[in-house]
Amino acid sequence: MSIEIRDLHKAFGSKEVLRGFSATARDGETLVILGGSGSGKSVTLKHVVGLLDPDRGEVLVDGDRVDSLGQAELYALRRKVGYVFQFAALFDSLTVAENVGMGLQRMKEYTPADRERRVEECLDLVDLEGFGSRMPAELSGGQRKRAGIARAIATEPDYLLYDEPTTGLDPLTRAVIDRLINRMKEELRVTGIVITHDMESAFRVADRFAMIHEGRQQFEGSPEEIRETRDPVVRAFIEGRPELIEEVG
Repeated sequence: MSIEIRDLHKAFGSKEVLRGFSATARDGETLVILGGSGSGKSVTLKHVVGLLDPDRGEVLVDGDRVDSLGQAELYALRRKVGYVFQFAALFDSLTVAENVGMGLQRMKEYTPADRERRVEECLDLVDLEGFGSRMPAELSGGQRKRAGIARAIATEPDYLLYDEPTTGLDPLTRAVIDRLINRMKEELRVTGIVITHDMESAFRVADRFAMIHEGRQQFEGSPEEIRETRDPVVRAFIEGRPELIEEVG
């Protein structure tokens, strides 16, 4: 099982965001996609679940080209791919349990009792046991992120996509979320894609890295390889040293 992003192009009007980006998330690993704000990281994730169609190129999930799927096939794909939104995207009018169980409502194989049991299992996995009756407004930022992860895993996906999972969190809470990302990989055996510009978090969760720069792949490799790279663009990003790019220019 894998997610393959091949020569992906996407423009919005005259603005070219992706100009041939490629990367692969291999079975059982966490791929971290790096890039600056506006570089196309979130746009890439939206192609994986069919929220956007490419102008050129393709995304394959388990060998199936996402933009060629029919409505029923696309729904089946989205059951296999859990999406953790940047700001959790919980519905404030629903309890935590109702938020977590949303994706189970349309799964006929789950009885009401099954849904309740599955929601409790997912909340326990993210250390929110007993929080199901609370409203999102009663949660801290880190707890909202954890509830978002619980919702993403409720349908028992093969893949998890994390959109800036540590944004807006203090260092201790970021570390907690990183541990959860690793736990999802190890206990649920899911393949993950994490997009971030938080390098401390990235090194805690990554099995491999890919970097977007000017809409294209600037780098793909292991944590050891990215630490040792001499590419000034990559080094400038991971070390926070823009002068390295200025020196090249």
